[in-house]
This record gives sequence, C-alpha cells and structure tokens, in this order.
Amino acid sequence: MIDELLEPKRVQDEYGFPAQTLANWRWMGIGPEYIKTSPGRSGRVKYRRSAVEAWLDAQTVSTANGAA
Repeated sequence: MIDELLEPKRVQDEYGFPAQTLANWRWMGIGPEYIKTSPGRSGRVKYRRSAVEAWLDAQTVSTANGAA
C-alpha cells in the first residue's frame, strides 16, 4: 500500500486542522511530521497520511483512570 502524501489544505479538509495551524505547529516544532520538497520559504510541504494518523494516536488521552 502506498502511503499517501497530503498537502496542508487536504489535511485541513480531512482532519479539521486549519492549514495556518499546521504552519504554526511546524514553526513551533510540534504537530505531525512533514516533508518539505525544497528548501526555503517557497518549499512545498506534504504530510504522509500515516504520520498524521500516528500523531493523532499519540495525542489520544485515555480517560479510563479518570484523568483527562
């Protein structure tokens, strides 16, 4: 299976995180791992679907112990 590459707009459409929030997270060094296809400010950013899913899994909080 090929791991689909998603542009920030598509991540926004499918997962609900605004593209600007994704940009802010990249700048702060948080959020899902991403690929930058060329250096500098003009470089295109892509996210592997598996990276977005893994990041979401890591953010999941279990409420089984009553802590949220």
